[in-house]
Amino acid sequence: MSTNAGDPTRAHYVSPYAWWVVIVLAIALLVSYIDRQILALVVEPMKADLGYSDTQVGWLYGGFAIFYALAGLPIAYLVDSRSRKGLIAWGVFLWSLATMACGMVRGFWALFAARIGVGAGEATVMPATYSMLGDLMPRQRLPLALSIFQVGAIVGSGLAFVVGGYVVSWVRHADPVTLPVIGEVFSWQMTFIYVGLPGLLVLFLFMTIREPVRRHTKTQAGQAQVGSWAQVWEFYRVNAKALLPHHLGFTCLVLIGYAFVFWSPSFFERVHGMPAEEASIIYGYIFVIAGGSGSVFAGVLADRLARRGRVDGSLISAILGVSLFLPIVVIIQFVPNLTWVFILYAPALFMMNTPFGMAHGALAQITPAEIRGRVAAVYTLVTSIGNAIGPPIAGFLSDDVFTSDDGVRYSIMTMVCLFGGIGLAVIWYGRKHFEVALRRAAEQEEAI
Repeated sequence: MSTNAGDPTRAHYVSPYAWWVVIVLAIALLVSYIDRQILALVVEPMKADLGYSDTQVGWLYGGFAIFYALAGLPIAYLVDSRSRKGLIAWGVFLWSLATMACGMVRGFWALFAARIGVGAGEATVMPATYSMLGDLMPRQRLPLALSIFQVGAIVGSGLAFVVGGYVVSWVRHADPVTLPVIGEVFSWQMTFIYVGLPGLLVLFLFMTIREPVRRHTKTQAGQAQVGSWAQVWEFYRVNAKALLPHHLGFTCLVLIGYAFVFWSPSFFERVHGMPAEEASIIYGYIFVIAGGSGSVFAGVLADRLARRGRVDGSLISAILGVSLFLPIVVIIQFVPNLTWVFILYAPALFMMNTPFGMAHGALAQITPAEIRGRVAAVYTLVTSIGNAIGPPIAGFLSDDVFTSDDGVRYSIMTMVCLFGGIGLAVIWYGRKHFEVALRRAAEQEEAI
């Protein structure tokens, strides 16, 4: 048993080095989100120069998401048996090169393939982080640690809009650029090259951290081999009533989150007449400040609820945030004044970003240490459905259902209300089963 079992203070203690690891991993996540989200900033010039439809542009993001999820399964096998630090470092190298390639290739399918490379590289981050932090952090502190880690995704997304807005405003109406060997490319394609380069600098940060010692859990006679895929399937069988609502509910929230974020620049341009790159700079700053604050707030709230005996604090925190996000989004679609739209985007992005760190934290809490990488990959595969289909469904609604110039507002509102309501109901249903799974996990854990 853990030597800290009888000492509540030690049971919650986290070393400064462990928090530094969280920060380094958050920076890697930040860079990955800049590289994945930058596509949203070049939608309008891309459509103008290449003649793509909203649906095609949506699938450039959807294709990334599909292969991001599929690559996670073999990567998860390596996460549970190889150096997790090394895997993320190689992933950073791959996705940075693939992002730059997006600015050099020609044709839809070549760009689609480059986006697949971005997805495959970024697929290393989440399962490896789950596993590393699970070995560094007490179970009770995982929701807070993963919420802070999730700030990297939020700040990265926000910076993608800020930096991308400045870059796109510079290159949108510029003449094509001629690159050595590559030849002539559209000026907006240079955005991918500019944002891909800094990712390579992140590799130096990984020199400051080391591979954590792995923990193990107790097993009973007749159970599957520890660390095997059979143990993963056994884990899902035993905890199905907790895991199925968790995965389905948060998939719905991922779907509306990615659709809302992806199409917001186009919403500003089509509905309010503000060029996407100009609006995105303001939007990005709001995203960084309000979105990052929302993720940290959710983690702190869940942490305090857990200290007061609410073992489902992570789910309660997520439910509260999304419940407030939905009506704010509806109001935004009908506010005629652009200033008030931006003002309302602050609480909307604050609330929208509360559930995602909680989803990761809750799952890590109930998962045995030796299969956290694989379970994270399964969860990523499931939620990538929302990631993949959210933007293209919204694009389809804009193309074929709400066909007016401002139809994007109705597609956003429809998706948020429908899938957001389903997600909330399913997560609420699974709360009690999550409590059972968490108590079972705590009983099985054996610190080394």
